Amino acid sequence: MSVENPHKIDVSKLDEIIQSYDCKKSNLIAILQKVQEVYRYLPEDAMIYIGTKIEGLSPATVFGVATFYAQFSLEPKGKYEIKVCDGTACHVRGSMPVLNAIRAKLNMPEGQLTSENGLFSLETVSCLGACGLAPVVVINDKVYPQMTSDAITIVLDTLMKEEA
Repeated sequence: MSVENPHKIDVSKLDEIIQSYDCKKSNLIAILQKVQEVYRYLPEDAMIYIGTKIEGLSPATVFGVATFYAQFSLEPKGKYEIKVCDGTACHVRGSMPVLNAIRAKLNMPEGQLTSENGLFSLETVSCLGACGLAPVVVINDKVYPQMTSDAITIVLDTLMKEEA
């Protein structure tokens, strides 16, 4: 079976990842996690390739796993993954104005997951487990406590300057 490659998947890199997990279907989640780490999402062609390469799997099974678990994204994510907590403590302490400031700064209307330039992805989460620091924003695993609309704008300006 020939797999077209519009997303420029690196088949040798996929083979290396699959081999590192002993080509076992029981390691599918770990394989998908590693592929997502490389591409910042799960390209369709990569999932098809994995489904045809590992014995006992099919592309449909790979898609099923990828769509079942919330940790996997089928759409490209930005270099900077922004998570805004909207749990009770964060919400009460003003997470929505912070979220709206992010959307305004990045020109991302509600429902758009990744900025036009591909640098930023934005999502709200139910809880980040840092209620005492509310409202909390996490960008690529870095926690920004007690965020305000002004403070998050400064953070975003700093990240954009690093990319210029």
